[in-house]
Amino acid sequence: MAASVLPTDWIKNWEKSGKNDFLQLCQDLAGKPSSEVFLKDLQTALYELCWHVVQGSLKVDVAASLLADVMELREDLPSILADVFCVLDIETGCLEEKHKRDHFTQLVGACLFCVPDAVLKERLDPETLESLGLIKQAQQFNQKIVKIKTKLFYKQQKFNLLREENEGYAKLVTELGQDLTGNVTSHLVLESIKSLIGCFNLDPNRVLDIILEVYECRSDQDEFFIPLIKSYMCEHQTLCHILGFKFKFHQEPNGETPSSLYHVAAALLQHNLIALEDLYVHLLPLDSTIVEEHKREILEAKQIARKLTMVVVPSEKSDDKEKDKEKEEEKSEKPPDNQKLGLLEALLRIGDWQHAQNIMEQMPAYYATSHKAIAIALCQLLHLIVEPLYRRAGVPKGAKGCLLKPLRSKQAPTPVETFEDLFKEVFTMLGYLGPHLSHDPILFAKIVRLGKNFMKEYQSESKQDTKDKMDSLLSCFLSIADQVLLPSLTLMECNACMSEELWGFFKLFPYQYRYRLYGQWKNETYSNHPLLVKVKAQTVDRAKYIMKRLTKENVKPSGRQIGKLSHSNPTILFDYILSQIQWYDNLITPVVDSLKYLTSLNYDVLAYCIIEALANPEKEKMKHDDTTISSWLQSLASLCGAVFRKYPIELAGLLQYVTNQLKAGKSFDLLILKEVVQKMAGIEITDEMTVEQLEAMTGGEQLKAEGGYFGQIRNTKKSSQRLKDALLDHELALPLCLLMAQQRNGVVFSEGGEKHLKLVGKLYDQCHDTLVQFGGFLASNLSTEDYIKRVPSVDILCNQFHTPHDAAFFLSRPMYAHQILSKYDELKKAEKGNRQQQKVHKYIAACEQVMAPVHEAVVSLHPPKVWDDIRPQFYATFWSLTMYDLAVPHSAYDREVNKLKMQIKAIDENTEMPLNKKKKEKERCTALQDKLQEEEKKQLEHVQRVLHRLKLEKDNWLLAKSTKNETITKFLQLCLFPRCVFSAIDAVYCARFVELVHQQKTPNFCTLLCYDRVFSDIIYTVASCTENESRRYGRFLCCMLETVTRWHSDKAIYEKECGNYPGFLTIFRASGFDGGNKADQLDYENFRHVVHKWHYKLTKASVHCLETGEYTHIRNILIVLTKILPYYPKVLNLGQALECRVHKICQEEKEKRPDLYALAMGYSGQLKSRKVHMVPENEFHHKEPVSIATTGGLQNGPGNSSKPAAAAASATSKNEEGTAEDAEKSKDKSQVAPKTASKNPTTVNKASSSNGSSTPNSTKGSKEKEDKEKSGKEKKEKKEKNSGSTPEAKAGGKEKQREEKAGDSKEKTPKADKDKRKDDKKDEKNKSDGKSTDKESSKERDVSKEGKLKESSKGEKNPGPGSLKSPVPRSEGAESEREQKRRKLDAHSSPSHSSAVKLICRLRSFLQDNLNDFKDSVSKHHANHSTGLSKSEADKKESEKSRDRSKEREKKEDRKDRKRDYSNNDREMSQEAKRRKDENGTSSSKHSKSASPPDSPRSNDKDNSKRSKSTSKDKTELAKTDKTSGGKKESRHDKEKSEKKRDSTGAKEDKKHHKSSEKHR
Repeated sequence: MAASVLPTDWIKNWEKSGKNDFLQLCQDLAGKPSSEVFLKDLQTALYELCWHVVQGSLKVDVAASLLADVMELREDLPSILADVFCVLDIETGCLEEKHKRDHFTQLVGACLFCVPDAVLKERLDPETLESLGLIKQAQQFNQKIVKIKTKLFYKQQKFNLLREENEGYAKLVTELGQDLTGNVTSHLVLESIKSLIGCFNLDPNRVLDIILEVYECRSDQDEFFIPLIKSYMCEHQTLCHILGFKFKFHQEPNGETPSSLYHVAAALLQHNLIALEDLYVHLLPLDSTIVEEHKREILEAKQIARKLTMVVVPSEKSDDKEKDKEKEEEKSEKPPDNQKLGLLEALLRIGDWQHAQNIMEQMPAYYATSHKAIAIALCQLLHLIVEPLYRRAGVPKGAKGCLLKPLRSKQAPTPVETFEDLFKEVFTMLGYLGPHLSHDPILFAKIVRLGKNFMKEYQSESKQDTKDKMDSLLSCFLSIADQVLLPSLTLMECNACMSEELWGFFKLFPYQYRYRLYGQWKNETYSNHPLLVKVKAQTVDRAKYIMKRLTKENVKPSGRQIGKLSHSNPTILFDYILSQIQWYDNLITPVVDSLKYLTSLNYDVLAYCIIEALANPEKEKMKHDDTTISSWLQSLASLCGAVFRKYPIELAGLLQYVTNQLKAGKSFDLLILKEVVQKMAGIEITDEMTVEQLEAMTGGEQLKAEGGYFGQIRNTKKSSQRLKDALLDHELALPLCLLMAQQRNGVVFSEGGEKHLKLVGKLYDQCHDTLVQFGGFLASNLSTEDYIKRVPSVDILCNQFHTPHDAAFFLSRPMYAHQILSKYDELKKAEKGNRQQQKVHKYIAACEQVMAPVHEAVVSLHPPKVWDDIRPQFYATFWSLTMYDLAVPHSAYDREVNKLKMQIKAIDENTEMPLNKKKKEKERCTALQDKLQEEEKKQLEHVQRVLHRLKLEKDNWLLAKSTKNETITKFLQLCLFPRCVFSAIDAVYCARFVELVHQQKTPNFCTLLCYDRVFSDIIYTVASCTENESRRYGRFLCCMLETVTRWHSDKAIYEKECGNYPGFLTIFRASGFDGGNKADQLDYENFRHVVHKWHYKLTKASVHCLETGEYTHIRNILIVLTKILPYYPKVLNLGQALECRVHKICQEEKEKRPDLYALAMGYSGQLKSRKVHMVPENEFHHKEPVSIATTGGLQNGPGNSSKPAAAAASATSKNEEGTAEDAEKSKDKSQVAPKTASKNPTTVNKASSSNGSSTPNSTKGSKEKEDKEKSGKEKKEKKEKNSGSTPEAKAGGKEKQREEKAGDSKEKTPKADKDKRKDDKKDEKNKSDGKSTDKESSKERDVSKEGKLKESSKGEKNPGPGSLKSPVPRSEGAESEREQKRRKLDAHSSPSHSSAVKLICRLRSFLQDNLNDFKDSVSKHHANHSTGLSKSEADKKESEKSRDRSKEREKKEDRKDRKRDYSNNDREMSQEAKRRKDENGTSSSKHSKSASPPDSPRSNDKDNSKRSKSTSKDKTELAKTDKTSGGKKESRHDKEKSEKKRDSTGAKEDKKHHKSSEKHR
């Protein structure tokens, strides 16, 4: 600034030009108008000039003369210069350089002539004045100044105002205290006050203070005093100070500010006579103190909560209670006066919301309203504001309510007339009020009713624009519900009416909004306020107290306590109750019973709490072993079912939760849906149904309800209706079905990767069972229109929604039934004909109309090739019918009717029951009885119509363009197998449907082949089932076996039901079935052979599954065996084989897998109890060869009409199990290589005859055998009586019978050949004994055996056919290689020669494979089973290996000789030997373990040890046997030698066996 005003150039050239330039500048500045800017520039210029003089740059006299010239320019320049001197005086006084101070003093002295002395005395320091000589002494001058100031500002003119002028104040008080009801106005009084002040010289401030005092005493006279103060006042500040002094007067420790003073201050604030900021600083306590107090309250509340949740020793608890009482007493002492809250209350009472809101904003949230007086004041203000709107839209019908007077003040908030007006102030006020609305329940109810009416308007509004505007109001109401209504309900103690009132509002919200509110209430609200923290802790403490004492006996009193507690704090209470139920599931029943006193809101909150507990991410839904669902989830699911059934709780949230979990690919929570449907609809899903229950389930709805379930769930009408409404209203019925159907595979392929196999099976079963249960509920509860409207057609379900076919038909089936019935009713109404025939025709017409689109739809489900054999009509018929359509369960109806009659009788006899109750119960029973009888009649008519329809349709069901085998394959694959594991009733249905198709004499349907395929290969089916599916599959097999057993039991039944039926044709002619050719039918005795084969196949598969060691195989086969126990095993030796193997499972699994052990033990016990019903094999079927073709040839197509079907096939001429096994192999080959089965039927014939038959197709041989066997039967029976008293003896007797039969059949051969064959028999017997012993080895040996197969057998990869142990089919490659080798060997030999070679090959391969394993366990078997073996001989086996080797060489030579003898046998002998070998090697020898234990270990040991050394030689011997034409090389001596060897093994039974054969010969 100095450079711009007075540059240094001017000082340097002062004399030349600087002086004139400065003077010109001053003139210019002085000539301008006197504004602050120009004065400042002038002051700066003078200051710069003087500063240069002080520094010595300019001489004093030169500057003084210039300043004198400048002073003449303006009048106020001397004063401006004095200001500059004042500043320089201060600055130079602080400087250390003395010369500068001297320059300043000289300059001022030189300017005394132009600046007045008085001005300098005002501005300059006394010391400077003294140095200038303007005053004598600075000290005296200072004293004089103090005296003058005291006199001016502090000395009072009048000393005692009241005493001296008391009359003026007295008149003033009288004037203000007069009666104001007349014509007295503030203007008149003010004039009087002015007169008094003037007359008595009163102090105006004192007068104002007295006016305020009088106003405080007469605080109701606002209309008078406010205008008076407004007219009297001069400054707002003065009034604020006077009020502040009044408030400070009451701020002493025990002082209490009167409410009148608060009112005066509030009134003045409202009329803007004082400012809140000015008054606020005079009030106590400070804001920082309030914040600290609030924090302290929160900490104390949390400590109290912590103490309540801690476990405290009783003595400590009493001490703590005493301390708490002392603290409470201290707190109950008078708290310090809070003037800010007092002022706030006064402001609210007069309606000054703006200033009140400003004060509340300075404090923590809800601090102000936590004081009851303020909360009540704010509630009163709200009452006044919402009154008009409440009168218009909130008052319920019939209610009057009390009228409220509006506020008189014009500054108060305006009352609201519409919902939009609530935005202005009401929502804000409620927000500040928060949980403390609980102080005024009436206002609470008003707000809730306003919300209820707003929601009704909102929902009825159709215009979208208006609705969009109302959305903001909706969000505000939701916020009020969250922040005000629910927290206030928490603080209302046990107010059920408010809870119900609030539910009236909340139920208008969607459940998503409600649950969001409950979530906020439960998880966040309680932590926002210290009072709520305490309440939460007290609620938990009280809940613990109640739950500890809750039992079945005190449900009622405990329920009342729970009800009281739940009215205010349901979320906290239910959270604790649910946590207890998750630990202790025995609490479920008493808890459910005790919830009867809850309000509707509480039930809704309970539903939310259950869903939150289910969705808890911190809880694992599996147990630690990862194989079972957690018990807490099972407990919650049970609670859901019980609670939702008993109480009217909305289900939408729970159902949507399950749906969402399924969408996310999680199936655990289906357990909840299963329980809810079971409890609410009374539909129970269990695979453990009794036969009676299953029978009841095939009847109508009433019969199902009465006799189909374990627990008779009554009164489900209302609850099932609620469940149905929830599903339909929220469109969840079809999505749930589709998601469950899709999730079945999702469990395996999506979820199953990381989970235990056992758990995956359980989840799959749970998903499937829930689908069946849920579908059943929909079918029985939805109306026809609802069902048809929601369920799409089958092709859409399968192709668009990717629903599995079985599930798609399951969902569609009720729809078809509904549509057919409704169409049938239409047709009946259209043409009124009562004749039965007319009704049937109408029914068939209805079926055709409804099912025609279905027939077209199913075509797209499978490739076109499928429909070459099976018509879409047959496919749709199978999937659309149920057991209800096929048969009437008359016995079930009768059983239930009899039960009701017994109940009526018991009611009559009961003397204690009141008469009115008796009457009701009897009426109920009678009504049920009538309903059941009516239902039975209705079903009977329906079944007759269906059967008539099927009779007409059957001719077009099966086309059979390919072989019968393929037709049956498609039927099994697409129809039978998928449905038989769907449900227990479907399992029964499948069996009954097969029987029905047979009874209907359906063309091209081979019943025999169908049953054969079902019973033959069950290993893979069983292995692929889950636990529940295996139960259903077992039930299916049981029903199939039931039919077969009935036919097997009596020839008359067989002839009646099967004798002349196309299903039992063994040869299909090109002309079709003529019904008269008896030779083409399977006769009764051959059918019994077939049934025996099936039993054998089941045994073989069962033993294989039990020996695998796989958990799933063993569990499933045990379940299946348990299910089919009534009809299998029927043959004693098969039963013994199973019993032995199951016993081994029991021993092995006792410690490893307890669940398998339990299953095995259960089955074992039941099996033993069934043993008395088992029969020997010869009683089950006559073991004599009959030359009629059987199922071996059934696989041929119709083109084989000229050939007999497989000359003597597996079902007829196979007398023993071994040949049945061969037939199975031929069938396996045909399955593996379909060319053989379908394209080359002649090849199939050959395979079946060579592998499956034991005698040629000639009647001559069979007659001779029959004649010779007649004489031997009597001897056999006698021996059986003697030796067959025990199962072991019976089994041994059977072996003798077999040998005797073999002897009889050999009468045709020369005697020399007979002698040779005796030795052959012995050798084969030894081999079979070895096999039977080997089968006793453990499952570990099976694994090692499979590994050794590759090493020990070069050309043969699989064990021989004579073993039950290894029914696994050979691979195609291995089979074809073996066949090629055999064909080469047989190229130049006779048929009998090739059969003998095959026999030897199989024997060798089997014995070779089992040798090494057997050695490991031979000592154990020797100890357990061989009683005739001495210790010395056993020691020799183990120690003297060289001696064993020499013996083995001898045996090798003997065996070579015996092999050569085979080549000379004719075809009959080879087949007979093969039959005996298969028989002894598979069934009999295996089952004769228990029958003749001394046989097996030793003979097996010798044979196996001998064969282990001769592997390489045997192959060369095969070639030798080919070249050898035969010859008598073994003498009687050789035969006796071999007998001695056998006797040395300790096989006593074999000795008897041999002797009996000799006698017979």
